[in-house]
Amino acid sequence: MQVTSRTSSDSVVLGFHALSDSLRVNVIELLRDRELCVCELCDVLGVTQSKLSFHLKTLKEAGLVRSRQEGRWIYYSLNLPQFVILEQYLAEFRRFSAIMPSRSCQE
Repeated sequence: MQVTSRTSSDSVVLGFHALSDSLRVNVIELLRDRELCVCELCDVLGVTQSKLSFHLKTLKEAGLVRSRQEGRWIYYSLNLPQFVILEQYLAEFRRFSAIMPSRSCQE
């Protein structure tokens, strides 16, 4: 997959930015098996709802998580198609790694 469009490029940048924080990675790990409500995420992670809301917003903007409201609770789950985009982006580097010459530092 060649990232050519501005939208695809932005999507990759936002995705990797969202994954650059350990708390957000922990959220992703917790959502791996099932959807969870904000209160469950706060309890497991030991953070306040206001702190978690900031991180969930970043994950949502990157398209990595989805949310749905049920009554007064908001439930979060992974948006797997967005992970496929990031995976395909990285796969392009793996595909060419065998033909790239090794680099050595020369002073």
